[in-house]
Amino acid sequence: MLYHIFYYLRSEFALLNVFKYLTFRSMLAFLLTFILVLILEPRFIRWYRTKLLGQPIRDDGPQSHLSKKGTPTMGGVVLVLAIAVSTFFFSDLTNIYVWVMLGIMLSYAGLGLADDYLKVKVQNSKGVSARTKLRVQFGAAFLFVTILYFTPGFSTEVTLPMLKYATFDLDWWFIPFGVLIVVGCSNAVNLTDGLDGLVIGPTMTVAFAYGIFAYVAGNAKIAEYLQIAHVSGAGELAIFAAAILAGGLGFLWFNSFPAQVFMGDVGALALGGALGMLAIITKQELILVLAGGVFVVEALSVILQVLSFKIRGKRIFKMAPIHHHFELKGLAEPKIIVRCWIISIVLAILSLATLKLR
Repeated sequence: MLYHIFYYLRSEFALLNVFKYLTFRSMLAFLLTFILVLILEPRFIRWYRTKLLGQPIRDDGPQSHLSKKGTPTMGGVVLVLAIAVSTFFFSDLTNIYVWVMLGIMLSYAGLGLADDYLKVKVQNSKGVSARTKLRVQFGAAFLFVTILYFTPGFSTEVTLPMLKYATFDLDWWFIPFGVLIVVGCSNAVNLTDGLDGLVIGPTMTVAFAYGIFAYVAGNAKIAEYLQIAHVSGAGELAIFAAAILAGGLGFLWFNSFPAQVFMGDVGALALGGALGMLAIITKQELILVLAGGVFVVEALSVILQVLSFKIRGKRIFKMAPIHHHFELKGLAEPKIIVRCWIISIVLAILSLATLKLR
């Protein structure tokens, strides 16, 4: 919104010409999101303590988590709203990709909010049933991926990383492919959200990597030089990615060990869905496996645990997701968190390195 106002006035005030630059608007979005989270999150925590009960804790989880019972949750609502506001203010609102990103994030946030509310209202750690969650997730993902499919100029080709001209066109199969990416990423991020500050670190590193992917994909000359798919208009999503990065930093101020507030499903589902959609629009779908490697391992640990127990009657890990396995083996919670952050930073750098490996 502010972008359109200031850009319209640029002929009267030459200084406003800076608003045509993505980098400048990304920095403004970063600053606004960071400030909004720092200001609003403590107010949300105080309001929450007077109105609602805290986060219920699983009885079968690590005993060290029992002390966290009653900690405010749903803190992700502030994060999501701050990202949405900054994106709305500084993005080109005529760009369909901006609306697709906001749409998937806010729809998943609504689902997560309902889930969190049920958990804290009735003190039941299950919340919305798994079947209902998946129906809503698949429905929303199908809607927005289908919008992309019918967007003029959007390619349904998928590129194999680190290979020149290795692409294959999925045509209408791109819709189920995209839906699986969005839903899978959303749930993988949600599964990772089990320790104080664990999920927000990898979320920021993936957002940083895909902010760069968005910028280079949206620039025809850079995309041609790097021999990657050019997606006209994708550069605007660098603003969205910058907002996620800034919001994550602001949220970490309150979510770092020991956490004053938990993100809740409202944040985890929304951010996971948004990262999945970023990967689709920037045409870097397969690199998400590398950049989001921490999320992938967390999700795989749950899948393997369930399959092993059903087939063999034995568990592979002491507890899934895998971060709980390391806890039960005696590794301190802060050490697990920081090591996952380190791994996620390395993976983000490796994913960016693929831009030159062709």
